[in-house]
Amino acid sequence: MTDRPAHLRATSDAYDAVVARYADLARDWLDGVPLDRSVIAAFADLARTGGPVAELGCGPGYVTAHLRGLGLDVFGVDLSPGMIDFARAAHPGLHFRTGSMDALDLADGALGGIVSWYSVIHVPPAELPSYFAEFRRVLAPGGTLLLAFFEAEGGPVAAFDHKVTTAYRWPVDDLAEKAREAGFAEIGRMLREPGSEERFRRGHLLMRAEDARTPGRT
Repeated sequence: MTDRPAHLRATSDAYDAVVARYADLARDWLDGVPLDRSVIAAFADLARTGGPVAELGCGPGYVTAHLRGLGLDVFGVDLSPGMIDFARAAHPGLHFRTGSMDALDLADGALGGIVSWYSVIHVPPAELPSYFAEFRRVLAPGGTLLLAFFEAEGGPVAAFDHKVTTAYRWPVDDLAEKAREAGFAEIGRMLREPGSEERFRRGHLLMRAEDARTPGRT
C-alpha cells in the first residue's frame, strides 16, 4: 500500500500507533451522549429496510456493534490495519475489512446506508468531493448517509490539532452543500454543544442518496 496518498498513510500510521489507547477512550463514549444516540437511532430507522450498511472509518468497531444492536446488517471498514485487528477481536460476530473510504471494494448501489462517524474529519477539504462521490456510488438510490463531524461554530473550514492526527472542523451548511453537490438531499441535522470533556460543537447530518434520473440532475 505504498502508493497511498501521503494523508492516507499519515492517518493510517497515526491510528495504528494508538489502537489500545484510542479503543479504551472510545469504549463507553456513546453511553454519555443521548443526542448522538438518537441520531444513530434515526439513521437505523431510515436504513433498516434498504440493504447492508457500512460504517466507514469504523475504528475499534463500537459504533458498528451499536448499529448491529439496532437490528442492522452492518459491517465496518477502516484505513488502519491495527484498528481492524482490534475490531475483529472485540466483535467476533461482525465483519470488518481494511480499506479506504474513497476507493471502496463495493459494487455500485450495493449499500442501503453509510455511517461516517467522525471519519471524514481527516480528509483534506479539497479531497472531500471525491469521498462523497464514492459514498454516492455505493449507495442505492434512497439510501441513507449519516455524517458526524466537528462543527466550525461560525468560522470557516479549519484544521485543528486532533489528538491522533490533523483534522478539520466544517460549517454545517458548507458540508451539507458538498454532499448535495455529490447527489445527496438533506433529511435533517443536529448540532450539539460540547460536553465538559469536549472542545468543539458536534455536527450531524442525515442525507438521502438521490436518484440520478431525478429531473434537473445530471
